[in-house]
Amino acid sequence: MTIDMLYSKIHRATVTDANLNYVGSITIDEELMKVSKLRVGQKVEIVNINNGERFSTYVIEGPRGKRDMCLNGAAARKVEVGDKIIVISYASYQEEELEDYKPTVVVVDDDNNIDFITNELVGSDK
Repeated sequence: MTIDMLYSKIHRATVTDANLNYVGSITIDEELMKVSKLRVGQKVEIVNINNGERFSTYVIEGPRGKRDMCLNGAAARKVEVGDKIIVISYASYQEEELEDYKPTVVVVDDDNNIDFITNELVGSDK
């Protein structure tokens, strides 16, 4: 049996652009992709903190250091520039893999600079 679990997330990123006239996807800064273990073409779920929208798309790589977080194509209608979003990726794990399970959580500031990286689920009470 496999169990779908959080693989990684970028928490409270700021939308920098919304480009309706693009084929589709979310453009993410190369460095943010690397530290959050995201790959080009990978399916992600986007949660818009400002309006409650939740939708899926795929990742494309943006220029390193620009801190891009741009929703493209139809997804551009789900956000406004300046909105706070969470970019979530999931993976399927075998039960035995969960003994050492550690998701990657990248928390960013208002300018999408890395604030900290943790393997803990931010905001959960223990």
